[in-house]
Amino acid sequence: MLRLRVPGGILTAHQMRGLAAMAADWGSGRADITTRANLQIREFQPKDIVRVLNKLQSLGMTSRGSGTDNIRNITASPISGLDPTELCDVAPLADALQAYISNSRDLFGLPRKFNVAFDNGGAISVVADTNDIGFVAVRLDEGKSVPAGVFFRVLLCGITGHKQFATDCGLLLRADQTVAVAAAMVRVFSENGDRTDRKKARLKYLVDRWGVEKFLEETEKRLAFPLIRVDAAECEQCTDIDRAGHIGIHAQRQEDLHYMGVSVPMGRLPLAQMLALADVASRFGSDELRLTVWQNLLIPNIPSARLDEELHAIRAAGLDCTAGTVLRGTVACTGNQGCRYASTDTKSHAVELANLLDARFKIEQPINLHVTVCPHSCAQHYIGDIGLMGMKVGGVEGYQVVIGGGSDQDKGLARELIPAITYSDLPAAMDQLFTAFTGRRVSNESFLDFSCRHSTAELQSFCAAKERKKS
Repeated sequence: MLRLRVPGGILTAHQMRGLAAMAADWGSGRADITTRANLQIREFQPKDIVRVLNKLQSLGMTSRGSGTDNIRNITASPISGLDPTELCDVAPLADALQAYISNSRDLFGLPRKFNVAFDNGGAISVVADTNDIGFVAVRLDEGKSVPAGVFFRVLLCGITGHKQFATDCGLLLRADQTVAVAAAMVRVFSENGDRTDRKKARLKYLVDRWGVEKFLEETEKRLAFPLIRVDAAECEQCTDIDRAGHIGIHAQRQEDLHYMGVSVPMGRLPLAQMLALADVASRFGSDELRLTVWQNLLIPNIPSARLDEELHAIRAAGLDCTAGTVLRGTVACTGNQGCRYASTDTKSHAVELANLLDARFKIEQPINLHVTVCPHSCAQHYIGDIGLMGMKVGGVEGYQVVIGGGSDQDKGLARELIPAITYSDLPAAMDQLFTAFTGRRVSNESFLDFSCRHSTAELQSFCAAKERKKS
């Protein structure tokens, strides 16, 4: 399996065509968009690896370090530089940090994967509060303890698979300080983190042992400038997140230009669609594609006059810029088609379940369904409105079901709803739950608010309602 580095999730149409050729000639004939806004291509044979790596280098891309316990991909707000509501274009920061890491051999020795995100303070979330380090753009008005302007708050120790969000550590940084601070923090962790237990080899456990202040003191020793502490209350927080902003046609900050968010269910991109999307980006946009942590992609810089043409081309490729309310918010990890930890076919199950719910129920407000295969939680099941974690139940594929999670302004960890259920029984239970939701919700209540308003026992009774009637 080849895991590619795509800093900030941005790649060119030329690169997409080159990757499609690699997948066709030597790999599985498809690519997968991951929840870290990068790409994976599978089923390369050992005899072809040198050719694969040479081809990758000729495309100006790399997988160097990404297959080890390392920083795998730096994520950034996917419409950075395009977003009318953003505070700062963070794509150059993600690119700079990735370049620094790729050229610093000592940063290849991390004991566990390490997540870093840059949030532009705009409309589409990069889920910064689930990362080991998150930089979030904020604004300071006049009359504060530092001059007015756009700065970055620093969030530390997000690891939702271990039931913890990143929290503000009290720092305020200029944009030009973020990469240096990120590198210093990574070095502190690399030199002092626990290498003896993979389950605890994340930033959270070093900071739990040391405390935030000691961690910041050690970080500051590796910097050429002092760290400034400013209370978060002085900062203007970001705009509300548009949970559907990664799908559909949206105006950019640039006059008469739009981006189109294309639905790619569970991130699966067959060869023909890879080529078609590259062609669309060249013909109607600016030769650019942007990947998101929601496992879809955006095509930016489309003139208003060409939107209908592009939409027709997208649909001709078997894709669309619309999706059901559940499907557009559904993500899934690799599953047993490509992961040695996997016990379930997460991607197929996620698509099937999301389509079933969209077909059965009229739901206006966004719903996130996160389907992961194991406690490593690559699909972050604890922050889904509904989260599924794969397991064997009676020797067949099944899931633990959690409910009521969210991130950003809806931050909260999901709680267990069903300890274990076979996948064959899951659709019926979810059908009953959503029947209760659509029949009992108050006014325009979201599914998240509905689930939070009811106790676990009540929600469990909704799932079992059909079985009680039968008895």
